[in-house]
Amino acid sequence: MRTVITGGAGFIGSHLCERFLAEGHEVLCVDNLLTGTRRNIEHLADHPRFRFIEHNISEPIELEGSVDNVLHFASPASPVDYLAHPIPTLKVGSLGTHNALGLAKAKDARFLLASTSEVYGDPEVHPQREDYWGNVNPIGPRGCYDEAKRFAEAITMAYHRYHGVKTRIVRIFNTYGPRMRLNDGRVLPNFMRQALRGEPITVYGEGQQTRSFCYVDDLVEGIFRLLHADFSEPVNIGNPSEITVLQLAQEIIALVAGTKSQIIYEDLPQDDPRRRKPDITRARELLGWEPKVDRSEGLRRSLEYFQGAV
Repeated sequence: MRTVITGGAGFIGSHLCERFLAEGHEVLCVDNLLTGTRRNIEHLADHPRFRFIEHNISEPIELEGSVDNVLHFASPASPVDYLAHPIPTLKVGSLGTHNALGLAKAKDARFLLASTSEVYGDPEVHPQREDYWGNVNPIGPRGCYDEAKRFAEAITMAYHRYHGVKTRIVRIFNTYGPRMRLNDGRVLPNFMRQALRGEPITVYGEGQQTRSFCYVDDLVEGIFRLLHADFSEPVNIGNPSEITVLQLAQEIIALVAGTKSQIIYEDLPQDDPRRRKPDITRARELLGWEPKVDRSEGLRRSLEYFQGAV
C-alpha cells in the first residue's frame, strides 16, 4: 500500500506517518513546513518506506506510480497560526483540498479529509452531532479557518457524488500529545508552557467555556479505522469527556510539580466557542471506536514531552 499524507510533518500528520509505516505502507509525506517541522519526522528519514516531499499542496502535484490512499491534513490548525496566515489557510482548504482530491481521483485512491469541530462554530446544539450544520461567523477573524474547512467538506462530498471518489471526512475535536508546539497558541500547550516556566496561566473570560481533549494515539486509531470504513459522510473523532478551561488550568498546575504559576484572567477572544463536546455515537457504531487514554494519563505523557521541549 502507498499512502500520501499532506501536512505529514505537522503534529497529527507525523503520528499518522508513523502509524501507516507500522502498518507496512510506503508513506509519502508532503509538507511545505509553514507550520510543520522536519523535527517531527527526522526519526523517520532513514526508513526505507518513507519519503519526504517539500511541496505546497495549494499548488498542483503529480506523483509517479500508484497511490492507494490520500490523507489531506495540510493546514494551519491553531488560532495563532491561521490568524497569522489567513490567506494560505483559505488556499489550503480550497485549492489544497482540490489538488489532493484530484490526486486521489487520478490514482483511484481513497481520500480522507481532516476536517474539524470548528465547522460547528459556537454551537447552539450540545453535544455536537454530525447532522448539526453549525453556527459560524464567516467574516470573523476565525472565519478563514472555519470556512476553509466547511468548503473542504463541500468539495469532498462533490467529488464523491460527481466523480465517485471514495472519500472519508473526519471532524477532529481538540487533540493533544507529543509534538505539539509549545507556542502554537492552543490552550493545552499554552498552559503546559506557562506552568513549566512558572509564568501566570492565562485564562480567557471566566474560564467557564468547555473543551473535550482527545489524546493523539486515540485520534490516529479512529482515523485509521475510518479510512478503511465504507462511509462517506463526516464522523466526529474526539473524547466526550468535557471540562472547563479553568478546570484544565487547575489540573495542569497540580500536575507540574513545584510550579509557582497563578491563574490570571484576560478578555475572551472574538467568536471563541463556549462549549465543545463531540457526540461520538456514529464512531462507536460505525467503527467500534472510542477513546482509551483518559485525560490524567494523556496529560502525564504530554508533560514528559513538554518538559524536554520547554
